[in-house]
Amino acid sequence: MKLRCAVLDDYQGVALSTADWSRVAGAVEVTSLRRHFADEGELAEAIGDCEIAVVMRERTPFTAGLFARLPRLRLLVTSGMRNASIDLGAAALHGVTVCGTASSSEPPVELTWALILGLARQVVRENTALREHGPWQSTVGTDLYGRRLGLLGLGRTGGRVARIGRAFGMDVTAWSRNLTAERARAEDVRLAPTKEELLETSDFVSVHLVLGDRTRGLLGPDELKRMRPSAYLVNTSRAAVVDQTALVRALREGWIAGAGVDVFETEPLPDGDALRSLPNLLATPHLGYVTERNYRTYYEQAVEDIAAFLEGNPARRL
Repeated sequence: MKLRCAVLDDYQGVALSTADWSRVAGAVEVTSLRRHFADEGELAEAIGDCEIAVVMRERTPFTAGLFARLPRLRLLVTSGMRNASIDLGAAALHGVTVCGTASSSEPPVELTWALILGLARQVVRENTALREHGPWQSTVGTDLYGRRLGLLGLGRTGGRVARIGRAFGMDVTAWSRNLTAERARAEDVRLAPTKEELLETSDFVSVHLVLGDRTRGLLGPDELKRMRPSAYLVNTSRAAVVDQTALVRALREGWIAGAGVDVFETEPLPDGDALRSLPNLLATPHLGYVTERNYRTYYEQAVEDIAAFLEGNPARRL
């Protein structure tokens, strides 16, 4: 009898065509689930007969309660080698092996710049006006050259964003609690003495931090009020780094000129959420890592992890 495998949150329906699943077809029956299951009980019912699950990083939390509802589950494969929404302790307690895949940092860097450029040149507004026979040239763009780009975080992704900022002729500065002068110099970036100074002096602020106890709610109302009324905030990292209620207020009341956001506390974003209707928000549905190359890596390595598990030698454990 074959094992059953569910691929969760395959929104675009590409998981089974992006990789060669024939390697495990003799032993595993694979099903792609395109609908997101927000209710834990409904999800447990949908995949309760599965021994294997493949998940896209942090789209669906795997909590202790969910593991308890899935007694047949033996292997969980996630995209990326870090997934804060999986309770690894509970997985071990229930005998579930958790494996991960590689993930490229270039796609979220590219999307960060798509949002920055879209905001600076009002691309969506001007495109809409053109298509709907609206006014010709209704906005005046914001220059990047000579402006200051402030980065919250200068890791692998932040460092790449910094290099592109310098190529645009921007003055790039960065801050995080652990950022050293040596690391900043290595990227030819000015180290901001404080978070507050970075917020007060930057024309564009971009978030590139891992979510944790010290970064959750890092930008609240006090911090957003420190930004210039002409400044833009971009977040392709984690929604919870920015207080979402404060962000909505900042956009409504003009504390900042606008924001580009790719991440949300609840995903998919609920229909009535205020973020759907703010005119100075450029938002995308968590597309940062959604590219052909990344998907190919995720699902090809998921197949490898499943094959190794079947052979009794699971690789790439979290």
